[in-house]
Amino acid sequence: MSLAGKDPATTHVAVLMGGWSAERDVSLSTGRECAKALTDEGFKVTIVDADRNIAQTLATLKPDAVFNALHGRWGEDGCVQGILEVLGLPYTHSGVMASAVAMNKEQTRRIVAMVGIPVAEGRCVTHDEALAEHVFEPPYVAKPIAEGSSIGVVIVEVGANRPPETIRQIPVTKDGLLLVERFIAGRELTCGMIGDRVSDVIDIVAADHLQFYDYEAKYAPGGSKHILPARIPDTVRRDVQRYTQLAHSTLGCRGLSRSDFRWDETTGELVYLETNTQPGMTPTSLIPELAAHMGMTFSQLCAYLVRDASVDR
Repeated sequence: MSLAGKDPATTHVAVLMGGWSAERDVSLSTGRECAKALTDEGFKVTIVDADRNIAQTLATLKPDAVFNALHGRWGEDGCVQGILEVLGLPYTHSGVMASAVAMNKEQTRRIVAMVGIPVAEGRCVTHDEALAEHVFEPPYVAKPIAEGSSIGVVIVEVGANRPPETIRQIPVTKDGLLLVERFIAGRELTCGMIGDRVSDVIDIVAADHLQFYDYEAKYAPGGSKHILPARIPDTVRRDVQRYTQLAHSTLGCRGLSRSDFRWDETTGELVYLETNTQPGMTPTSLIPELAAHMGMTFSQLCAYLVRDASVDR
């Protein structure tokens, strides 16, 4: 079923938001912004704060399409996408497989490395292994395998005599693992895909009081500065765009995605970090900026995603 060409006034869109992941607050912000934009575009919009009865709620509501504004586990990892496939409701963003794989940083690393995208050296270990001794010579990064918004990320800096106890607080997978990667110094770069179009590149500069582009830098006003277009060599820009397109297609993403990188301008090393299949669309988010730079308003972006909605994604 295609929604392309359908009159917005006769198109009922359910905007899924909230949920019960660690990123609930971000999702609520994204959902409110997207619901307002779709209403401005003339769609009939119903806001749904997702709970564990979401299948029954949507089966009763019977929308023409579902705008998935959920973030984090259950909403971004293929679970909700599977429910929508079973219900036969056209939905936005990536499908079950791409969502599940991209949410798992270790699986994503393995897949993109096979097609030539550079990744940092990394290992999956348990809390006890990560705390017993340094997995890598500092600096290195310890992070959850399946969380977003930089939740739970710990940077172990040069000079640390032993791993910090804060590693114990990192959420782990059901088999008790977290991901440790060699730290790549330099700049944080990001690039988006809207349909089959690749965006320009943003250079993200976290506020001076922050250690890196963490949760506060992402969502707090003034938490970071976004330089668009990034002031980087054209060769680096082209590589970031090429890797973004390749990650999007290799993982099977649909509609919208954003890939993040680290670039060490001293050594020239460029490393892929992850692909976000449902990037934030809050007032401080990156994708709306990238879309605007491509000549697409926020409302037009949201409307595009609805018209692109389908099942069997």
